[in-house]
Amino acid sequence: MTGTTAPQTAVERLEAFTGTDLEDLCDATEDAIEAGGGFGWLAAPPRHIMEAYWRGVMLVPERQVFVARLDHTICGSAQLARPPRNNEAQSFAAQLTSNFIAPWARGHGLAKRIVVAVEEAARAAGFAILNLDVRATQEAAIQLYESLGYRRWGTHPEYARVAGVVLPGHFYYKRLADEDAATR
Repeated sequence: MTGTTAPQTAVERLEAFTGTDLEDLCDATEDAIEAGGGFGWLAAPPRHIMEAYWRGVMLVPERQVFVARLDHTICGSAQLARPPRNNEAQSFAAQLTSNFIAPWARGHGLAKRIVVAVEEAARAAGFAILNLDVRATQEAAIQLYESLGYRRWGTHPEYARVAGVVLPGHFYYKRLADEDAATR
């Protein structure tokens, strides 16, 4: 009897690129873009542009990058974006953004795990609210967010333009802590 080994999965905060991390992240991003879920990109930019994007994100103090790994290879990402320091009125709320899992890595529970990891980091940083937005056509993402307790508070009827077609988008939030418990 021959056995198959279950793939190894992990979700972690990416502190620095090591080994093939940057290449893997760019490959996963390109795959997600081609599948229609590239967090805003409609076509993959040249590789040097994508590499510069990811290197730049890693330098932004208000951003934390989380990655999903399948058999040690980065296959997805999400970002926790803190409000700018001058935005004291919204200092209690952070943003979950740029979330994707490459098509070849779906079906292993990584999409849920990466959202939960961002939530935990936001909660640990003292944020009471986590906001996000998503194209109305991203049905799997919408189902995931709603299953995790995100509440849709609005729809923008002209949120994005894809292939010349204007699409609506939805806005969500999740309360992570009571407002009084928030430390921000």
